[in-house]
Amino acid sequence: MSSVLPNGSQAAPLMAAPGFWRRALRHRSFVIGGVLTLLLILAGALSYVWTPWSPYEMDIASKLQPPSASHWLGTDVYGRDVVSLLLVGARASILVGVIAVGIGLVVGTALGLLASARRGWVEEGIMRLTDFSLAFPAILSAIMMTAVFGPGIVNAIIAIGIYNIPTFARITRASANAVWAREYVAAARACGKGAFAITMQHVLPNISAVLIVQSTIRFAIAILAEAALSYLGLGTQPPQPSWGRMLAEAQTMMWQAPLLAVFPGVAIGLAVLGLNLLGDGLRDLLDPRLARER
Repeated sequence: MSSVLPNGSQAAPLMAAPGFWRRALRHRSFVIGGVLTLLLILAGALSYVWTPWSPYEMDIASKLQPPSASHWLGTDVYGRDVVSLLLVGARASILVGVIAVGIGLVVGTALGLLASARRGWVEEGIMRLTDFSLAFPAILSAIMMTAVFGPGIVNAIIAIGIYNIPTFARITRASANAVWAREYVAAARACGKGAFAITMQHVLPNISAVLIVQSTIRFAIAILAEAALSYLGLGTQPPQPSWGRMLAEAQTMMWQAPLLAVFPGVAIGLAVLGLNLLGDGLRDLLDPRLARER
């Protein structure tokens, strides 16, 4: 079964297309993005089994040390090893990205499919609901939730997840509408299949490429949002390390130890860059017209 992209073109089956991996390994954006994303995942996974030092224990006597053989990237204002903080901080970024994007993907896709299948007042109601949701960005939603429930990573995840729902809903609806206009859907209707069966057997498989590409892009945005919320003190709370809070703590030490802000900033930048490049690569590889141009 082929996949339908937002512009109405059809893409090859996911990962099973002939020569997909051969083309993927020749695609510069996909390879670079895949490597950077894999490094992010490996950093988070490695932190569960090994870190050079404990990221939770403070050693004031060793604070603000420069990079050395003992502390590869130096220590922070509390004497904690920066490498250990970066490794464990990757967990928060991955956790927020996976769950927040998962919330948006599941709920938003369901709403988009429902709007496309039912049309009429159902579609209009769902679209107006998504418009209303877009009026509350992730950070603003987190600030409102924090005012009521207090700061924390759970509230940050919920806020970012809610922010993702309208995006997935609108993309799903647009992509699904293109599939509903196809001849094989009309044939399925003529055979007596209901809207639910057509949605699960024909519509959803054919828009999966679009959803995968969008998920990688939203993952990058979720990492940025988590870092911003942690920087403001609304996201991951002490003693759990976070790249955003590392930036906030380094802000007061810019003249004494400027590298404290460089390392988490580079980590955030590489993670976001990798996911964006991976998404761009997947978009190119799964769109046959772009693949032919390449």
